[in-house]
Amino acid sequence: MRRGAGCDACREAGCDACREARRDGAVCVPQPVEAVDDRLWAGGLGGAIVCPALLLGLLLLVDWGYGDLTEWRAVLWTGLAVLVFLVLFPPRITAGPGWLASRGLLGVRRVRTDRLVSVHCLGGVSQRVVLRDALGCRVELDARVLAANPHLWHRLRQDARASRARGCLTGGDAALLRLSERIDRETAASVFKVSGLE
Repeated sequence: MRRGAGCDACREAGCDACREARRDGAVCVPQPVEAVDDRLWAGGLGGAIVCPALLLGLLLLVDWGYGDLTEWRAVLWTGLAVLVFLVLFPPRITAGPGWLASRGLLGVRRVRTDRLVSVHCLGGVSQRVVLRDALGCRVELDARVLAANPHLWHRLRQDARASRARGCLTGGDAALLRLSERIDRETAASVFKVSGLE
Protein backbone atom coordinates (compact mmCIF):
# COMPACT_ATOMS: atom_id res chain seq x y z
CA MET A 1 0.00 0.00 0.00
CA ARG A 2 1.50 3.38 -0.99
CA ARG A 3 1.82 6.02 1.68
CA GLY A 4 -0.24 9.12 0.97
CA ALA A 5 0.43 12.68 1.92
CA GLY A 6 -1.25 12.17 5.26
CA CYS A 7 -2.94 14.64 7.52
CA ASP A 8 -1.28 16.79 10.18
CA ALA A 9 -2.70 14.57 12.90
CA CYS A 10 -1.15 11.44 11.33
CA ARG A 11 2.25 13.05 11.01
CA GLU A 12 2.12 14.26 14.59
CA ALA A 13 0.95 11.31 16.57
CA GLY A 14 -0.38 8.62 14.28
CA CYS A 15 -4.08 8.04 13.92
CA ASP A 16 -5.83 4.79 14.85
CA ALA A 17 -5.86 3.73 11.17
CA CYS A 18 -2.07 4.24 10.96
CA ARG A 19 -1.44 2.15 14.07
CA GLU A 20 -3.67 -0.68 12.83
CA ALA A 21 -2.04 -0.56 9.39
CA ARG A 22 1.44 -0.80 10.94
CA ARG A 23 0.40 -3.83 13.00
CA ASP A 24 -0.79 -5.51 9.81
CA GLY A 25 2.43 -4.61 7.99
CA ALA A 26 0.66 -2.12 5.70
CA VAL A 27 0.87 1.65 5.47
CA CYS A 28 -2.03 3.99 6.11
CA VAL A 29 -3.23 6.10 3.20
CA PRO A 30 -5.29 8.82 4.90
CA GLN A 31 -8.30 10.25 3.17
CA PRO A 32 -8.11 13.90 2.11
CA VAL A 33 -9.08 16.17 4.94
CA GLU A 34 -11.16 19.29 4.39
CA ALA A 35 -9.82 22.05 6.62
CA VAL A 36 -11.68 25.20 7.61
CA ASP A 37 -9.90 28.53 8.07
CA ASP A 38 -10.55 31.71 9.98
CA ARG A 39 -12.35 33.70 7.28
CA LEU A 40 -11.59 37.05 8.95
CA TRP A 41 -7.83 36.45 9.24
CA ALA A 42 -6.96 38.45 6.10
CA GLY A 43 -8.77 41.49 7.51
CA GLY A 44 -6.90 41.15 10.79
CA LEU A 45 -3.62 40.90 8.92
CA GLY A 46 -4.51 44.01 6.93
CA GLY A 47 -5.12 45.89 10.18
CA ALA A 48 -1.83 44.61 11.58
CA ILE A 49 -0.05 46.07 8.53
CA VAL A 50 -1.96 49.35 8.18
CA CYS A 51 -1.75 50.48 11.83
CA PRO A 52 2.07 50.31 12.13
CA ALA A 53 2.46 51.82 8.67
CA LEU A 54 0.26 54.80 9.63
CA LEU A 55 2.08 55.17 12.94
CA LEU A 56 5.46 55.15 11.19
CA GLY A 57 4.29 57.68 8.60
CA LEU A 58 2.89 59.97 11.29
CA LEU A 59 6.05 59.81 13.42
CA LEU A 60 8.30 60.49 10.43
CA LEU A 61 6.06 63.34 9.29
CA VAL A 62 6.08 64.99 12.74
CA ASP A 63 9.86 64.67 13.02
CA TRP A 64 10.30 66.06 9.50
CA GLY A 65 7.93 68.96 10.28
CA TYR A 66 9.94 69.93 13.36
CA GLY A 67 13.25 69.45 11.54
CA ASP A 68 14.31 66.67 13.95
CA LEU A 69 14.32 63.79 11.46
CA THR A 70 17.67 61.98 11.49
CA GLU A 71 18.71 58.51 10.36
CA TRP A 72 18.77 57.26 13.95
CA ARG A 73 15.30 58.58 14.68
CA ALA A 74 13.99 57.02 11.45
CA VAL A 75 15.51 53.68 12.51
CA LEU A 76 13.99 54.05 15.98
CA TRP A 77 10.51 54.78 14.58
CA THR A 78 10.81 51.91 12.10
CA GLY A 79 11.75 49.57 14.94
CA LEU A 80 8.73 50.78 16.92
CA ALA A 81 6.45 50.15 13.91
CA VAL A 82 7.87 46.62 13.51
CA LEU A 83 7.26 45.96 17.22
CA VAL A 84 3.64 47.13 16.88
CA PHE A 85 3.22 44.83 13.88
CA LEU A 86 4.55 41.86 15.87
CA VAL A 87 2.10 42.60 18.69
CA LEU A 88 -0.88 43.01 16.35
CA PHE A 89 -0.12 40.07 14.02
CA PRO A 90 -3.10 37.68 14.28
CA PRO A 91 -2.44 33.93 14.40
CA ARG A 92 -4.14 32.01 11.59
CA ILE A 93 -6.52 29.40 12.98
CA THR A 94 -7.24 26.31 10.88
CA ALA A 95 -9.17 23.19 11.88
CA GLY A 96 -9.90 19.82 10.38
CA PRO A 97 -11.41 16.59 11.66
CA GLY A 98 -9.55 15.86 14.89
CA TRP A 99 -7.10 18.79 14.88
CA LEU A 100 -6.79 22.54 15.25
CA ALA A 101 -3.72 24.60 14.35
CA SER A 102 -2.64 28.13 15.18
CA ARG A 103 -0.03 29.57 12.80
CA GLY A 104 1.83 32.60 14.10
CA LEU A 105 5.06 34.36 13.24
CA LEU A 106 7.05 32.01 15.47
CA GLY A 107 5.67 28.75 14.11
CA VAL A 108 2.68 26.44 14.24
CA ARG A 109 0.99 25.03 17.32
CA ARG A 110 -1.35 22.07 16.89
CA VAL A 111 -3.70 20.28 19.20
CA ARG A 112 -5.63 17.06 18.68
CA THR A 113 -9.20 18.19 19.26
CA ASP A 114 -10.47 14.61 19.17
CA ARG A 115 -8.21 13.87 22.18
CA LEU A 116 -8.77 16.98 24.29
CA VAL A 117 -8.17 16.66 28.01
CA SER A 118 -9.06 20.22 29.03
CA VAL A 119 -10.74 23.37 27.78
CA HIS A 120 -10.34 26.60 29.74
CA CYS A 121 -11.57 30.13 29.14
CA LEU A 122 -9.33 32.92 30.37
CA GLY A 123 -10.97 36.27 31.05
CA GLY A 124 -9.60 39.68 30.30
CA VAL A 125 -10.06 42.29 27.60
CA SER A 126 -10.52 39.54 25.03
CA GLN A 127 -11.58 36.12 26.23
CA ARG A 128 -9.03 33.42 25.38
CA VAL A 129 -9.76 29.72 24.93
CA VAL A 130 -6.99 27.30 25.96
CA LEU A 131 -7.12 23.78 24.53
CA ARG A 132 -4.90 20.93 25.77
CA ASP A 133 -4.74 17.42 24.34
CA ALA A 134 -3.63 14.04 25.64
CA LEU A 135 -0.25 14.44 23.90
CA GLY A 136 0.62 17.51 25.95
CA CYS A 137 0.05 20.00 23.12
CA ARG A 138 -1.57 23.35 23.88
CA VAL A 139 -3.22 25.99 21.69
CA GLU A 140 -4.58 29.34 22.85
CA LEU A 141 -6.98 31.29 20.66
CA ASP A 142 -9.27 34.28 20.87
CA ALA A 143 -12.92 33.38 21.51
CA ARG A 144 -13.93 36.03 18.94
CA VAL A 145 -12.36 33.84 16.21
CA LEU A 146 -14.78 31.03 17.09
CA ALA A 147 -17.72 33.44 17.30
CA ALA A 148 -16.92 34.88 13.86
CA ASN A 149 -16.36 31.47 12.24
CA PRO A 150 -19.28 29.07 12.81
CA HIS A 151 -17.48 26.30 10.86
CA LEU A 152 -14.48 26.43 13.23
CA TRP A 153 -16.78 26.43 16.27
CA HIS A 154 -18.82 23.53 14.89
CA ARG A 155 -15.64 21.51 14.22
CA LEU A 156 -14.29 22.17 17.72
CA ARG A 157 -17.60 21.34 19.40
CA GLN A 158 -17.94 18.13 17.39
CA ASP A 159 -14.42 17.00 18.31
CA ALA A 160 -14.91 17.97 21.96
CA ARG A 161 -17.92 15.63 22.02
CA ALA A 162 -15.74 12.87 20.52
CA SER A 163 -13.11 13.50 23.22
CA ARG A 164 -15.76 13.29 25.91
CA ALA A 165 -17.11 10.04 24.42
CA ARG A 166 -13.57 8.57 24.50
CA GLY A 167 -13.22 9.56 28.15
CA CYS A 168 -10.34 11.99 27.48
CA LEU A 169 -12.21 15.23 28.20
CA THR A 170 -13.23 14.95 31.84
CA GLY A 171 -13.32 18.71 32.52
CA GLY A 172 -14.11 21.77 30.49
CA ASP A 173 -17.87 21.30 30.19
CA ALA A 174 -18.55 24.60 31.98
CA ALA A 175 -16.06 26.45 29.76
CA LEU A 176 -17.58 24.98 26.60
CA LEU A 177 -21.09 25.86 27.81
CA ARG A 178 -20.08 29.48 28.54
CA LEU A 179 -18.36 29.68 25.18
CA SER A 180 -21.41 28.24 23.42
CA GLU A 181 -23.72 30.74 25.16
CA ARG A 182 -21.45 33.64 24.21
CA ILE A 183 -21.27 32.54 20.57
CA ASP A 184 -25.06 32.05 20.45
CA ARG A 185 -25.59 35.56 21.89
CA GLU A 186 -23.19 37.15 19.40
CA THR A 187 -24.73 35.23 16.50
CA ALA A 188 -28.25 36.29 17.52
CA ALA A 189 -27.12 39.92 17.86
CA SER A 190 -25.57 39.76 14.37
CA VAL A 191 -28.77 38.30 12.88
CA PHE A 192 -30.90 41.00 14.54
CA LYS A 193 -28.53 43.73 13.35
CA VAL A 194 -28.51 42.48 9.76
CA SER A 195 -32.30 42.08 9.68
CA GLY A 196 -32.89 45.53 11.20
CA LEU A 197 -34.64 44.16 14.31
CA GLU A 198 -32.04 45.52 16.72
